[in-house]
Amino acid sequence: MSIDKSASAHWSGGLKDGKGTISTQSGALEAQPYGFNTRFEDKPGTNPEELLGAAHAGCYTMALSMILGEAGFTATSLDTKAIVSLDKSGDGFSITKVHLILRGVVPGADDARFDECANKAKVGCPVSKLFNTEITLDARLEN
Repeated sequence: MSIDKSASAHWSGGLKDGKGTISTQSGALEAQPYGFNTRFEDKPGTNPEELLGAAHAGCYTMALSMILGEAGFTATSLDTKAIVSLDKSGDGFSITKVHLILRGVVPGADDARFDECANKAKVGCPVSKLFNTEITLDARLEN
């Protein structure tokens, strides 16, 4: 069984003077602007790394909730921040690391059990696995 979700991007112009938009199938993002300045110059707006961080934090937190439930715990709250690092690498850039910061309130769990579940979620969440996965491309030049 495959669950397919989609997102799209549109870009016009060169790298530094161009502008783009990002949209999601659900409409949660609809023509959200992004560009060189929001990615490399820390200007307000979104960028791919921020979106990856949101996806990773959300996926990880849901995976942890499932793992905690399997261990007999229900979290009162789980708050996760994902810091995605984009670094210069050779002639281009690479995502070199993601740092997850988790704060949780889980009645009945001790530190050791919480850490065990948190680490299991870190390895098992689908977005964590994505950072080392096959990438496929369907490219078409349109005039």
